[in-house]
Amino acid sequence: MAHDYDDQNIFAKILRGEIPNSTVLETEHSLAFRDIAPQAPDHVLVIPKGSYVTYDHFATTASDAEIVDYTRAVGKVCEMLGLTPGDGYRLIANTGRNGVQDVPHLHVHILAGRRLGRMLPPQG
Repeated sequence: MAHDYDDQNIFAKILRGEIPNSTVLETEHSLAFRDIAPQAPDHVLVIPKGSYVTYDHFATTASDAEIVDYTRAVGKVCEMLGLTPGDGYRLIANTGRNGVQDVPHLHVHILAGRRLGRMLPPQG
């Protein structure tokens, strides 16, 4: 898969301060903010500040510091939202056309606050 980064995507514009966001957490290498069209009571996006298109792109080319920061940012957001394994939550990283990735910048959705149902319907 090609990992050509489009620096005009909405998340790149958010990172440059051209579009406002509802920041939940900002670290040296990551930004977390509330989704503008939430699909659950808690719906936060976590993005790396670097120019990464997909999770595999990030995992294979980001620095160790970026990877650790991003992973810890996801954990910190879950902690800040008071999410527990008992109540549950979902992490989603859509990738490419078949994964229905709307923005070509790596992002993880953290969804919680209600029963989310099955991730994919059973194939019949």
